[in-house]
Amino acid sequence: MTKIPSLQEIKDITRTERIGAHSHIRGLGLDDRLEPRDVSQGMVGQLKARKAAGIIVKMIKEGKITGRAILIAGQPGTGKTAIAMGMAQEFGPETPFTMISASEIFSLEMSKTEALTQAIRKSIGVRIKEETEIIEGEVVEIQIERPTQSMGAKQGKITMKTTDMETVYNIGQKMIDSLSKEKIGIGDVIKIEKATGKITKTGKSYTHRQDYDSIGPGETYIECPSGELQKTQELVHTVTLHEIDVINSRTQGFLALFAGDIGEIKAEIREQIDSKLSEWKDQGKAEIISGVLFVDETHMLDIECFSFLNRALENEIAPIVIMASNRGISKIRGTEYVSPHGMPLDLLDRLLIISTDPYSSDDIKKIISIRCEEEDVEIHPQALDLLTNIAVSTSLRYGIQLIIAADLVSKKRKADLVNVDDIRKVYELFVDVKRSTQFLQEFQDSFMFHEKNNQNNNHNDNEKDK
Repeated sequence: MTKIPSLQEIKDITRTERIGAHSHIRGLGLDDRLEPRDVSQGMVGQLKARKAAGIIVKMIKEGKITGRAILIAGQPGTGKTAIAMGMAQEFGPETPFTMISASEIFSLEMSKTEALTQAIRKSIGVRIKEETEIIEGEVVEIQIERPTQSMGAKQGKITMKTTDMETVYNIGQKMIDSLSKEKIGIGDVIKIEKATGKITKTGKSYTHRQDYDSIGPGETYIECPSGELQKTQELVHTVTLHEIDVINSRTQGFLALFAGDIGEIKAEIREQIDSKLSEWKDQGKAEIISGVLFVDETHMLDIECFSFLNRALENEIAPIVIMASNRGISKIRGTEYVSPHGMPLDLLDRLLIISTDPYSSDDIKKIISIRCEEEDVEIHPQALDLLTNIAVSTSLRYGIQLIIAADLVSKKRKADLVNVDDIRKVYELFVDVKRSTQFLQEFQDSFMFHEKNNQNNNHNDNEKDK
């Protein structure tokens, strides 16, 4: 006899969510006057940088700037990417936001300029407006005439009304099937698109509600529409320029967006699209939405990419480009010239530069506390102090990475809190950059292809030549 498992024996299936490095960021943490709060929306410290970023966000939302570039510059681990993620949260879903790493440009199977062009056009939205004829009203009666022969098509009539008028419409097989699929009945308020025949149920009329009716989660009672049955409705579609490019450059149309293999797009197609959009813009049918392109690790771009970006910012349709770099005075990739942040001076002259400062120990403690809450880790106050001291002496990133490792150690001993011993154990198991460098310097001769002795030999040879 088959045994049926009890509820206690059935394991709970929980939905797992990946916790990213910046999943705790909800915004820039500013008030209505754009003044930064000390700790808000996952952001800690960096008050000047957050306020500057908030001003940029406000100007972009109001459409006061376009075709500009901003550089977020600072030491590693000072929250540059976190500020960019906070800006993305502030923009909302209506503003296109594209995030790429500079090294991606060189790993794609297309030219560098094509990869940058696609990234730029992904960051420019188009709000297309169109008018369509609809029939909106309350269903009074549905009559279906079934054919005498089984092979014949169904026909029928539907009676619809508003508070001002009532009309009978003839319907065919396709419309009858749609009514049956949407489970349309008497008293339902529906919309019918005349061009496509699509039926949308918006709710049920209050006149057909009874006191004993139970309202389900998908049931909504609304007023009967007023005015004419046939109306003109404005529909708004928001897409990006890149999506329009792909649809018009591939034979499979919009399905190419899901294929992944987009490849390069001809310049002639883009010129035709830009010309058509300019025409629609003059007619009031389309509206250009200037979005944001965030390029992380910008110093990894070479001189050709910088020149292309410099020219692209001068176009009539251009997004806001936000860059981030942790380099000081270094070589521009592809040249022997040295420049601040590893970027050409003519491009730097175009940028609004936001600088980030190193975090204080109090800020680091608050960040680690927020990350513990995000990763659902309970930590003892003394362990939090020890982890803060470790992050101050090594790096914030290293300290954050020890959180989940210490939590696993505490669970291994079936504890509810991460204590000091758990932090010490993972600190001994996983070394930071400083200890790893010290180990390499002590045991350099034991590793293959070490450069230390070779450099000393070359130095001695040079001394002998002199």
